[in-house]
Amino acid sequence: MLVRPAARTDLPALGRLGALLMRVHHDFDRQRFLAPGDDPARGYAWFLGEQMSHPDSVVFVAEQEGRVIGYVYAGVEPLSWKELRDEAGFVHDLVVDPEARGAGAGSALLEAAIDWLRARGMPRVVLWTAERNAGAQRLFERSRFRRTMIEMTREL
Repeated sequence: MLVRPAARTDLPALGRLGALLMRVHHDFDRQRFLAPGDDPARGYAWFLGEQMSHPDSVVFVAEQEGRVIGYVYAGVEPLSWKELRDEAGFVHDLVVDPEARGAGAGSALLEAAIDWLRARGMPRVVLWTAERNAGAQRLFERSRFRRTMIEMTREL
């Protein structure tokens, strides 16, 4: 397995994986998470393509036998009075194709993002995970993340 910065040629695979991420989250809680819509792969490919052009964002892919099996999207976030936190690295997305899980791609992608953020002087890395995503939570805990906030939602 190879972890490398994403290229524009990876956008179709990134879109497919981003659409998977959207569907999984929407299935967790249809009221809280954005509905995938008619063509989430195209929309997510566009979104990640835009993020790849920002100097404070990065997208890495995990590639196995020439096929993209996962990605991580991370960035530098400024001080936030709203979130009561200083400047920090933020892991926005981490997804691995279900058929490729359990072989270390998630951990390798997460560490690549952490290394990138560390090289930019970030004092910490923050991420959010869906309440029902126990597998992701285990991965993050193994990588020494600790729980610091709980999001609660009320529909109006």
